[in-house]
Amino acid sequence: MSVYTIIEEDELKRFLSNYDVGQLDSYQGISDGIENTNYFVDTDKGRFVLTIFEQHSFEEMQYYLNLMHHLADHQVPSANPVADRQGHYLSLFKDKPIALVERLNGGSITRPTVEHCAQLGTAMGKMHSAGLSFTSRQPNPRGPAWCQQTAQLVMQKLSADEQSMLDNEVHFQKEKRHADLPRGVIHADLFRDNALWQDSGEQVQFSGIIDFYYSCDDVLLYDLAVSANDWCLNDDFSLNREKVVALLEHYHAYRPLAGHEQQYWPAMLRAGALRFWLSRLYDKHFPREGELVHTKNPDEFRIILADRIAHNDRYLDFWPQ
Repeated sequence: MSVYTIIEEDELKRFLSNYDVGQLDSYQGISDGIENTNYFVDTDKGRFVLTIFEQHSFEEMQYYLNLMHHLADHQVPSANPVADRQGHYLSLFKDKPIALVERLNGGSITRPTVEHCAQLGTAMGKMHSAGLSFTSRQPNPRGPAWCQQTAQLVMQKLSADEQSMLDNEVHFQKEKRHADLPRGVIHADLFRDNALWQDSGEQVQFSGIIDFYYSCDDVLLYDLAVSANDWCLNDDFSLNREKVVALLEHYHAYRPLAGHEQQYWPAMLRAGALRFWLSRLYDKHFPREGELVHTKNPDEFRIILADRIAHNDRYLDFWPQ
């Protein structure tokens, strides 16, 4: 975990006393968080995740938690926040926002199959469709403007070839990311570690989507591209056609893809790769002081972006028929 806020047992019991979740059985810190402090909390009535938000403001967190409840209420497989006795999803602990969320069963996977991608497409289709009726709005804090600003910050840290690729891609995306495409609520970070799966014996079944704390309003196709860049890979970081088509076909059943979206599919794949290359470059070269940050290697997304640029026209055909 990058930041710890310790909650003692008596403090946790006082916090839980404002909820109708029963008596505390046990709790333990979760070690794989990066930005927030997380605890597994078990009571005699259920299993939960307690999160203390280290970076987000109270106002920001209200958007995320209200969105999570809206999606769960519309049968999207996702984690649902728990309301306290006053009907609030959010409170303060040591001047930081704190929330209790239902704990989904299952765990993440590392090597997705075509079937995994198909089930993910169904979940994303339901999520995007349900999000259209969510009335709150939040611009993407890591959208096109952020990409341009961050590119300027990291540019001098790169080799000449990397500088050239980054500069060209930022200019390419200026038009593409502002195209007239269907928009709505997106997850913006639906990687393999933000989806849970349950082993039902015969096969692994999708359990739900977690970690909505980058969610915002943006191009829906961009959200699909972000996920495809992580879920639908071959070993060399190129895209696997069968996985991509399975993702998009099953998504299409719940939020039909518009005809003109196909022509922007390669550009959105590149936009998704650019965003995560930049964020990893920034974390590497400008680490937050005083935190144990698990810095991820930016080279992975540099390779992914280079591949998406090189095969731009080929990936245009990675689309449902």
